[in-house]
Amino acid sequence: MNMKIIETNGITYIEPVYGATSEWYFGMDYEHGNLYEAEELFNEGNNVKGRKLCLVHYPDGEVFFPVVKTEGHYSEKPVFFDGGIYMLDVDFSNGSIRIVRFDCNDHQVSIHTQLPLTAVKDCYNLQLHIRPLTLSRQRGSEFEIVWPQKRSLSIEDHDSFFLRDGDRLFFNRWFEEGEGADYK
Repeated sequence: MNMKIIETNGITYIEPVYGATSEWYFGMDYEHGNLYEAEELFNEGNNVKGRKLCLVHYPDGEVFFPVVKTEGHYSEKPVFFDGGIYMLDVDFSNGSIRIVRFDCNDHQVSIHTQLPLTAVKDCYNLQLHIRPLTLSRQRGSEFEIVWPQKRSLSIEDHDSFFLRDGDRLFFNRWFEEGEGADYK
């Protein structure tokens, strides 16, 4: 049995790219936690070193680093849509949000969309979704589509957006009760 070693530059965990077939996987480092935590650190004057993100193609094990780890930037989990892998990259230093596209056929990287960071109140739960490609954020009882069109709606505190299918939005509602050992 032959084993192939995949060099991910220190990224130790990979998982399937959401929306992709079983041939694309991604891995990220978590130096500053999630995007919102990185934003808080940056706003407090701390250095945000960036986030390393790799894509791994199966079965050949080819590895790509489509978003360069750059100081002042932070990326989120990628999604697969329409022959490309899209990644959210926030540039805190220059006040911009970029949606970066990695073409799965020719492996070219391009800026699909760029928005000012002022287009959002903050980066809390800022993430990409598919069907169609959508940038959204959610905080408490506010759900907001940031791009491709700007829309906002009120939701219940325990509602979580999970899927867009054309003009239809789907939410989960979660419940919690009890405390300590009785928590459910």
